[in-house]
Amino acid sequence: MHTKDEKSAAFSRLLDIIDELREKCPWDRKQTNESLRPNTIEETYELSDAILNNLPREICKELGDVLLHVLFYAKMGSERGDFDIADVCNRLSDKLIYRHPHIYPPADKPAAGAEMTTADQVLQQWEQLKAKEKDGNRSVLSGVPASLPALIKAFRIQEKAANVGFDWEEKAQVWAKVKEEIAEFEAEMARGTHEKAEAEFGDVLFSLVNAARLYGINPDTALERTNRKFIRRFGYLEQKTLKQGCNLKDLSLAEMDAIWEEAKQNAAEE
Repeated sequence: MHTKDEKSAAFSRLLDIIDELREKCPWDRKQTNESLRPNTIEETYELSDAILNNLPREICKELGDVLLHVLFYAKMGSERGDFDIADVCNRLSDKLIYRHPHIYPPADKPAAGAEMTTADQVLQQWEQLKAKEKDGNRSVLSGVPASLPALIKAFRIQEKAANVGFDWEEKAQVWAKVKEEIAEFEAEMARGTHEKAEAEFGDVLFSLVNAARLYGINPDTALERTNRKFIRRFGYLEQKTLKQGCNLKDLSLAEMDAIWEEAKQNAAEE
């Protein structure tokens, strides 16, 4: 691993490269916040893929791509006179110190946060301090980005509500709510009212996300792992069919189920 001086030198070198590219490269010079935004989203998802695949070299590479975008936005901010990378770093440092009083106790409260012994306590304190910040989000849920994917947004909404005490007394109580929402969805499906059934299905998903949160499961990660598992198994089904000289559409459901079970038993597919 590198020393602190080596890390500082590497960061300084990167800043110099960003400055030079912005000045001399036609593509880099042309970029704006708006033009760069779609690329930033793509890079974030590529980092997510690398993390889920547990590929350290790829994680390192994708972190570099995300960092490039952070520095690029800061460079454009400095050109407008709005802020620069030092402002970004200092604001982040100030926020981290303020929201970790159990590590950086204020001078007037030297024992602040001494009772913080669990990650859940720290998270609750973080949200409470965030709500108190002068320039922060005073509404508990207003800090949840509107453009977040719905599954992640549901998780964050519930997490933030729980951090101010709006939660089940016992986590097992959530299952009664899950069963209630499923029953209501089934009832609307039986009535054939599509719009109401859609609303009830949303409630089912929301209650399942809540259950996942209470039991320490990230629903987005869990669903993505299932997506990948399905893709692997379906790929096995397709390849096995091709090897047999058949068309997948010509197989009966029973025949496809038999190959699907093979895929499940295939140790290599996991």
